[in-house]
Amino acid sequence: MEIISATYIKSSPDYGQCPKADRPEYAFIGRSNVGKSSLINMLCNKKALAKTSAAPGKTQLINHFEIISATRDKSGKQEKRPWYLVDLPGYGYAKVSQKQRKSWSAMIEKYILKRENLITLFVLIDSRHEPQLIDLEFINQLGAWSIPFALVFTKADKNKPGATIRNVDAFLNKLRETWEALPPHFITSAIDKNGREEVLEYVGKLNATAG
Repeated sequence: MEIISATYIKSSPDYGQCPKADRPEYAFIGRSNVGKSSLINMLCNKKALAKTSAAPGKTQLINHFEIISATRDKSGKQEKRPWYLVDLPGYGYAKVSQKQRKSWSAMIEKYILKRENLITLFVLIDSRHEPQLIDLEFINQLGAWSIPFALVFTKADKNKPGATIRNVDAFLNKLRETWEALPPHFITSAIDKNGREEVLEYVGKLNATAG
């Protein structure tokens, strides 16, 4: 799958103000400062699409981007497909008040549970660290809600390859303690563009079955 264009549409303080749910939608979420905006920019091959910041908590709204992608059928004919990519606020630490964090949490929960065109949620995990309880708790909550999701391990370029694999394996082994089947997972680097083709190919397959 090839991305032809990626355009910012709007930022919404509530799921009810999101764009019309008329196409497949894929949302990205993770702990604050996990590299979410950098990953989105890398996937879309557009440096300044999502705003990046070294300060946790930069994303505070539900940010929608319209993506136009193309695939080729068996005859070589190009087929274009519009879909939404969504940048959600991070969970966990951010330099804001407890009241604001609760507001973000409620906004995210309503979006995840009520956004009817959400195909899957990409949960970003920092590959530099051993399994973090906050990530595991969030994933287990998704399971309780029966929300389809995939894992994206970020910042692989910041590690030695062996350390990345150890941390990824440790996280997956933690999940095996409570999950019968593991979700799809990808190892990525916004710097080296590793994992880009695999994530986009996965989205392309889901788009093909979305109707």
